[in-house]
Amino acid sequence: MVTRVSRADAAAITDAMHCLKAGGLVAFPTETVYGLGADATNGRAIARLYEAKGRPSFNPLISHVVDVTAARGLARFNADALRLSKAFWPGPLTLVLPKLVECPIAELATAGLDSIAVRVPNHPVSQKILKAFSRPIAAPSANRFGHVSPTTAAHVVADLSNRIDLIVDGGATPIGVESSIVACLGEPALLRPGGVTREAIERVLARPLADPPGESATADDAPLAPGMLASHYAPLTPLRLHSLRVAPGEALLAFGPIPAEGAAGAASVLNLSARGDLIEAAANLFSHLRALDAVRAKTIAVMPIPREGLGEAINDRLARAAAPR
Repeated sequence: MVTRVSRADAAAITDAMHCLKAGGLVAFPTETVYGLGADATNGRAIARLYEAKGRPSFNPLISHVVDVTAARGLARFNADALRLSKAFWPGPLTLVLPKLVECPIAELATAGLDSIAVRVPNHPVSQKILKAFSRPIAAPSANRFGHVSPTTAAHVVADLSNRIDLIVDGGATPIGVESSIVACLGEPALLRPGGVTREAIERVLARPLADPPGESATADDAPLAPGMLASHYAPLTPLRLHSLRVAPGEALLAFGPIPAEGAAGAASVLNLSARGDLIEAAANLFSHLRALDAVRAKTIAVMPIPREGLGEAINDRLARAAAPR
């Protein structure tokens, strides 16, 4: 298979629509990261998607839809889910909800669970593809399973070239970390921090989010949502977190001002945000990890990053990237 790469114009949208209808795999930008799309109602297409990514089939996929009306054709919304969808859709929030009996999504896409992960993306290219296709699109990040998520079309090419049919190049994604995932299966719980901060979600709910269930760290466990495995988003180079100094031969992933002599002897240095801006840091996270991974240093030392706001999502991804694998 030869993967086609097309700039995001009207012809590419039409090509993407025909490819999806034929059971093909299409990578496209969302506001968070690039997604690898397949017809969420087509079990064979979903099986191809799992194979292309090397993703375990117990790990459920997010179904992307064009609007809340389409989402309500898949899942049951309670009052909390309606409030969150009104506040944050379209946008970087995924809701895990009870699946409707008549839900058309392939069982493989929901990993056989009674719940479904759904979101409405806020990106002109993904919205145009969803409107043209007029069905839900299952779309995990467009990378090899467990690897660093892609924020440019070039990242997708590096991971999935000749494994998928089409890449629609819409430029760099603006947010740079995946969607936040909230389960509304009872008391709302934050399953994965992401592009919408915990604080913003709790303001809409007018109460704190519940703690998530125990993390799924092994292939024997079925997580409720994507991105919950203990080891994930990982470069090949090991990470050393909360580092203020760099050992000889290490690369440095910095944040804010670098301490005097803190980068001495580093194989390479990239700063997520020299001015300490968490929004800028989130947008740079995966591209900087990929670039430092290419240096092939013995380790990537990572400076401390505050946990508030988007820092919670950044620290979550770094912790999973550093986990034993």
